[in-house]
This record gives sequence, C-alpha cells and structure tokens, in this order.
Amino acid sequence: MDSKPRKFFLKTLVSENELKRIEERERGKIEAPKKLRYPERELHPFLTYFARTYMGIYVKTIYHEKSNKKEYSQWLHPDMVGVYFSIEEWKSEVIDFSREIGSPSIKLYSFEIKRELGFHNLRESFFQAVSNSSWANEGYLVAANIDKDEELLSELKRLSTSFGIGIIKLDIDDPDSSEVVLPARQKMELDWETINKLAKENPDFRNFLKRIKIDLSSKEIRKEEYDKVIKVEALIGKIEK
Repeated sequence: MDSKPRKFFLKTLVSENELKRIEERERGKIEAPKKLRYPERELHPFLTYFARTYMGIYVKTIYHEKSNKKEYSQWLHPDMVGVYFSIEEWKSEVIDFSREIGSPSIKLYSFEIKRELGFHNLRESFFQAVSNSSWANEGYLVAANIDKDEELLSELKRLSTSFGIGIIKLDIDDPDSSEVVLPARQKMELDWETINKLAKENPDFRNFLKRIKIDLSSKEIRKEEYDKVIKVEALIGKIEK
C-alpha cells in the first residue's frame, strides 16, 4: 500500500512530535520477525470464540476487498466489528423503557487483528486500530503473538492510556487462555459520520447495521447471522505455525 494514505491518516490522529518519539523508541529495537505462514483471517474464529464466550459480543468479519475505495480500506475498515446486546440480560419492560427515553441498549466494537505485535509494526498497527475504531464505543488491537520486551509493553500501555485502544492477546494453542491485556476506554457517543462513511463504502458493514436493527426490533438475537462460534476443540491445532 502507498505510504501517503498512511501518513495522512496518522497525521490526523496524532502530532508529528508524538510520531517521532515513537519512531525513536522503535529504532534500534527492530528485528526481522519470524515469518508466519498463516493469514490473519485464520485468527478470526479465535476472536469470535473469545469475544462471544468471555465478552458476550457478537462479531462479524468485514471484507475490505468488497469496499468501493480499496486503496484507503486499510485505514477505514476494521477487520471485525462486534455488538453487545443488553437485551440478553434485561427484562422486556426495561428494553421498552430504554427505547422510549433514547438510551442505548447496545455497545459497538471495532477490532484490528495482527498475527504479531512487535517493534517492527507497533506504530503502524496501533494507529491503524485508532483510525479504524473512531466510530465505535470501544476499539481493540488484537494479536496472537505480542513481543514480551518490557519497553514495548510499556509503550503499548502508554499508547492505550492516551488513545483508549484496548489490547487483546489470542492464544491459538489454548483459546480459553486468550485475554484482554489492556481494556479499552469506552466512548459514550458514536461517531455517526464515520459510521455513515463505512456503511457507504462496505456492504458487510451495512448488513451488520441492518442485522442489529432487526434483532433490536424483534428483541431476539439471530446468532446464526453473526460469525459462527467454533468449538474450542476444533480451534486447537487449526493454525499451522
């Protein structure tokens, strides 16, 4: 991908001094990463399992290649989106009341997925997650392998605190050991302009919104309309490292 769109999006999200500071931290720490043979989308079932089982979130894959403006899709569309329905826990009277007073009964999530996270891709990966999650209540950067270098982990924590992006580590050997390393900061207001732009650009995102509306109207969640949750036994050994 051309570096110009990347630089444009980064400069709209963070100051030039901030970018230089992160770049200086990365310089000298970068090592050639071990080549991983599996594509990032093979991690989607692992996040689907973790998000539904441990966070109560229904997720959907967003296929960037379906977008109208493919050259900018990396900085506009998240890899996966998710929704948490309060209607699964609330009484019908509470649901009706919340609807009458205009109080939200859902939370929307954005997930940017990477096979690995280290000094070689920290800056780009993190700010890609920032860019792609601006519309949602919560945004997460998700990775299967996170470098254990203390300086990198410290920088991740600092960036998470500054920009509100959470970090999830997927365990492909033991999916039940996946964890939220750093929680996301919840935004109470949704960015409707960006939601509208995403809906215009990508049919998967449009259908995701339509599905939520139908489920809210019917007060019944059609689980089969979201990404399928694969049993943990089937996930183990699914990815060849």
